[in-house]
Amino acid sequence: MSIELRVPGLPESVADANVLNWLKKVGDQVRRDETLVELETDKVVLEVPAPADGVLREITQESGARVGENDLLGLLQESDSSTAAPTMAAKASSDSKKPADAPALSPSVRRLVKEMNLDISHIKGSGKDGRIVKADVMHFLDQQEAASADHSPEMIESPATTAEWDSERPEQRVPMTRLRVRIAERLLQSQQQTASLTTFNEVNLQAVSDLRARYKESFEKKHQTKLGFMSFFTRACVEALKQFPVVNASIDGSDIIYHGYFDIGIAVSSERGLVVPVLRDVDQMSFARIESVIRQYAEKARNGKLSYEELTGGNFTITNGGVFGSMLSTPILNPPQSAILGMHNIQQRAVVEDGEIVIRPMMYLALTYDHRLVDGKDAVQFLVSIKQNLEDPARLLLQV
Repeated sequence: MSIELRVPGLPESVADANVLNWLKKVGDQVRRDETLVELETDKVVLEVPAPADGVLREITQESGARVGENDLLGLLQESDSSTAAPTMAAKASSDSKKPADAPALSPSVRRLVKEMNLDISHIKGSGKDGRIVKADVMHFLDQQEAASADHSPEMIESPATTAEWDSERPEQRVPMTRLRVRIAERLLQSQQQTASLTTFNEVNLQAVSDLRARYKESFEKKHQTKLGFMSFFTRACVEALKQFPVVNASIDGSDIIYHGYFDIGIAVSSERGLVVPVLRDVDQMSFARIESVIRQYAEKARNGKLSYEELTGGNFTITNGGVFGSMLSTPILNPPQSAILGMHNIQQRAVVEDGEIVIRPMMYLALTYDHRLVDGKDAVQFLVSIKQNLEDPARLLLQV
């Protein structure tokens, strides 16, 4: 029996999608719930799974095609019991012929190895009994990329082949991804429709660094997540937002909407571009919960697994250019939000404390805000509040 493969229900406000990648070819055997094709919207990548065991009989929408909800993507020939049994038996026979020392791979690792055309004999496993886990594959790819960069420092990241660039003045035209188009639209909208202004300050992170050094081992042992800087910055922002509700507000026409909750967007870089998943009700989250969720979001962003719901909403955003070495920048607002905090690189610098010159880990902070709603006084004091909470972390516990 033939089964139609159709575009699933799209998230609200998403009109269509692009066929990003077929993971199976016509004639391939597929298993129930195995991902057949990936669809790219302007926010997330949607996976279309196989509804049953069978054979992919036809592909009606090739990669790059624009499709709408319920459009036909292809046809699956469902396997009956008489055909499924030999297939499984053949698979078992094939598996029995594998070398005894061949490492067992999880489905996600097997898929990544196949997509990247990797030789697993070159990858060192860190899992139990030397098992190769996804982190091992990513580390191997990072090493390859670093080695390539060292030997070709002027290489431009591009899908072009060497032959395509073999000219004196090389050029290549490639279409923007849906996410990149959406990012461009929103950034341009932000610049055109807000009165953006940025104020700066610097923060001494010695107290936070000392706390992390003192408790990082016990924290990780108890909560199974590392204690990073982001939880301190996120909680410091929440306390500052409580003091200055206008920064947590937004403009809707001629009205101001004051939000009585604290949903914080955390900017995350991915191969597809910058995404901003949202932590909901951060004022009710522990340090451990904040760290854990941020790490989950970062992993999902790298794998293109963030859901539409995880990327919508948010009253305030934090972006950290410091992880890439940025010393100072002016972040762009994410409308309809009224402010965004930019973190930067931590550097040991000479500062004066109690009349003496000492070396401290310092970071420049930037707050971009919509001057239509937020006055300069409130913006400056808001940033000072964040600075005070970080330089004296006890404030975060006592909420003073």
